[in-house]
Amino acid sequence: MPTVPPDFLDGVRDAAPLHLGIAPFGLVAGVAAVEQGLSIFHAIGMSSIVFAGASQLAMIELLGADAPLAIVVGTAVIVNLRMMMYSASIAPYFRSFAARAKAVASYLLTDQAYALSIARYNQDDGTDRFAYYIGVAASLWVVWQISTIAGAVVGAGLPPEWGFEFAAPLVFLALLVPTLKDRASGASALTGGIVAVAVVVAGVPFHLDIIVAAVAGVFVGLTVESLGGDA
Repeated sequence: MPTVPPDFLDGVRDAAPLHLGIAPFGLVAGVAAVEQGLSIFHAIGMSSIVFAGASQLAMIELLGADAPLAIVVGTAVIVNLRMMMYSASIAPYFRSFAARAKAVASYLLTDQAYALSIARYNQDDGTDRFAYYIGVAASLWVVWQISTIAGAVVGAGLPPEWGFEFAAPLVFLALLVPTLKDRASGASALTGGIVAVAVVVAGVPFHLDIIVAAVAGVFVGLTVESLGGDA
């Protein structure tokens, strides 16, 4: 009978505290998808195919606002650009993986999976890298899928007067506040918020507010950081 690699179990154990934060986030994503007009089937399909918390919520908001598909996809790409940096950073540890294993690892890549795996690899050269990564990433995937399915099912039965259409914006605010650790991040967030509102008020078509605000926020954040605004 095959045994489960110890490093896989270590990955599941290390990720367990994060499951407590992932579950309510997934519930909100499921509820928000249904509240924005997606069917339960579409909400579950998006969760399993896209598998990206922040960009998934952004896509739900845009789909609910009948934004053009190109804008929806472009927004998701911009929000997830950080995954390219994660991939470049973790790629040297995955060189020995088979192509199929690399494909699975890329699909399961998240902020949490990257952070825990890099920390483990730097501490222990003897780690079964793939087993540990899959232990972390797959357990996060399972919790996300279950919670978003639960949210979609529950959301379908919630009365409209409960106002759950505000669920997605509130989650974005909850994700934003802990990241405001220095002047650069603060300037980036403030700029992004102001630009997003300005774009909406100006009546710019195609729901470009998220993309324009993201680009402006990143530009300002990098500018402040380059000028020594990390304090």
